[in-house]
Amino acid sequence: MSSGSVTAWIDQLCAGDRDAAQHLWECYFQRLVAMARKKLRGAPRGMADEEDVALSALDSFFRGAEQGRFPRIHDRNDLWRLLFVITKRKAIDLVNHEKAQKRGNGQACHEGSVASESTSTAPFDKIAGREPTPEEAAQVAEKLRALLDVLENDRQRAVAVAKMEGCTNEEISKRINCAVPTVERDLRRIRKIWGKETDQ
Repeated sequence: MSSGSVTAWIDQLCAGDRDAAQHLWECYFQRLVAMARKKLRGAPRGMADEEDVALSALDSFFRGAEQGRFPRIHDRNDLWRLLFVITKRKAIDLVNHEKAQKRGNGQACHEGSVASESTSTAPFDKIAGREPTPEEAAQVAEKLRALLDVLENDRQRAVAVAKMEGCTNEEISKRINCAVPTVERDLRRIRKIWGKETDQ
């Protein structure tokens, strides 16, 4: 898959082509599941899980793109940053919801939830989550782009992106074809570089 194909699918999706949505789903779904799984680790679990989070995030993006809400999403890097933000928010919303449910002995409810958990849309109602506005998405995309830009080479950038996706060090080593100790060294270096950036 080339960057050009993703860019074309984004353009087609914005033009209302649902086939493009299928291509993007196939490309990003498992990556978003992995990221959501990491965000949900250790959280109380109810009916919804990391797959529900990923599906809800993609559904929100597809609807928003068709409505023209993300005009600054031009390529695969912009798209990943936006999906990262949406998925993270939905995972946090799900964690908060499940904690509220636990505190309320399962009786807690929030605006927009359905009356019966037996309906097929119940997991999505739990994690409806507020999608970022175009301005917020642009701000986050710019921040993530700036953080990646200060890294020393493409391998560090690939390691950083994979780690944000929730990959283990072993999975990253296989993805970029290098030894695990190399990944660990890169991660230490990335943390040091980003630590300096955030301290400024």
